Amino acid sequence: MITTEQIRARLQEALRQRTVTQTELAAALGITQSTVAHYLRGDVLPALDTFANLCAALDADPAYILCLRDN
Repeated sequence: MITTEQIRARLQEALRQRTVTQTELAAALGITQSTVAHYLRGDVLPALDTFANLCAALDADPAYILCLRDN
């Protein structure tokens, strides 16, 4: 079973690999830095459109982030 903790961890990993800040990512997505922080803490998951844009901004495979595929 896939957990939000696993998704959160993979989002954090993708952010680290791209070496962008939460503020830079938020600006690219048109959301606030605090919203990005909520995603990375696992407090909430992004809406599908935001998730798609998040993966595009991080150049991350959505299936990997959702733990449907190993890297």
